[in-house]
Amino acid sequence: MPDPAIAKLAKIREELNRMFLERADLIDGAIVAMLSANHLLIIGPPGTAKSMLADELCNRIDGAAYFQWLLTKFSTPEEIFGAVSLKGLEEDDYRRVTSLKLPEAHIAFLDEIFTANSSILNALLTIINERIFHNGRARIKVPLITMFGASNELPDEDELTALYDRFMLRFMADYITEEHGFIRMLAGGAERSRTTITFDELRALQERAAAVDVPGAILQSIVQIRRELAREQIVVSDRRWKNSLSVLRAHALLRGREAVIEDDLMFLAHVLWKDPEERPKVVDTLKRIVRGYQDKLQELVFESRELREYAEGVWESEELRQRAMTEANAKLASIVNRFDTLLKEASDSGRAIADADTMRTEVKSIQQALFRRSVGD
Repeated sequence: MPDPAIAKLAKIREELNRMFLERADLIDGAIVAMLSANHLLIIGPPGTAKSMLADELCNRIDGAAYFQWLLTKFSTPEEIFGAVSLKGLEEDDYRRVTSLKLPEAHIAFLDEIFTANSSILNALLTIINERIFHNGRARIKVPLITMFGASNELPDEDELTALYDRFMLRFMADYITEEHGFIRMLAGGAERSRTTITFDELRALQERAAAVDVPGAILQSIVQIRRELAREQIVVSDRRWKNSLSVLRAHALLRGREAVIEDDLMFLAHVLWKDPEERPKVVDTLKRIVRGYQDKLQELVFESRELREYAEGVWESEELRQRAMTEANAKLASIVNRFDTLLKEASDSGRAIADADTMRTEVKSIQQALFRRSVGD
């Protein structure tokens, strides 16, 4: 029987993907941020449905409060945190009326977040880091689940570095590229159904995400990824590496798993880069480490197919055909041995390889068919 909580998550994911075309990774990132209580940054031009996604995610949580604001260099703390309380001033307490403002939001979206001035920035950092808002003499615990930040460009001021670093998940968004997707966007209407979860269900899912197992083999793979990225001059802070485990756990739970597997590591492509120019290097490194065995095994399948075509080709004489058949059989035997060696190495390192059994069956079938043909001849 399917897990009802995970089934709800899958349904929410499916509905969001119908609404937001070419945004599959970003949608997964939004749900992962919700499950792991991390924050998400979207870099891209206006009109790419950034705020709409944050609002829609909030609508999937029964009773959740949403706050959205476009920041400019002239934005004031009153706009974000609420006006100063006149009653508080009478009591010599400089506190704010936070109703309908960021300190009371469960999901927040701040557009052009890096235009925040220092008077807003300090309070933002405390809310993001500690989920605390200093309101006059009181330290208020805010209900914020996740904050979406958006910007057209990366920050270039040192004082914004701390804010930028607090966004564990980073995505690049652009306009729809595929014509069929663009047509679907033009023709599409409102989502007919909206699956929601309660706060209790969300807390239970967050607890389950935090309990997802991270096997030792995954930790070893992360060490290898760190080493390879350092060779590419990409340095990631220890804090980000540590917090990346919560992202991996949430991603595994979203896919209905109780343990992180190597495929989840590919989602670190949205965690480990600092500058967009680093992202292709991060992706290449992850593919090489996570899917290296997969690619090698696939290459052996291609080699086997080529050998079959070679042996079954048209030859000028029977002698040449027999020679080709003998050569192909010898090479196929070697391929089978290399295949089994790679499978053992992958198994010893705890790496699961998709379609490994299917690929091995194909290689063995080619080997056996050529062998039978050579013996029959």
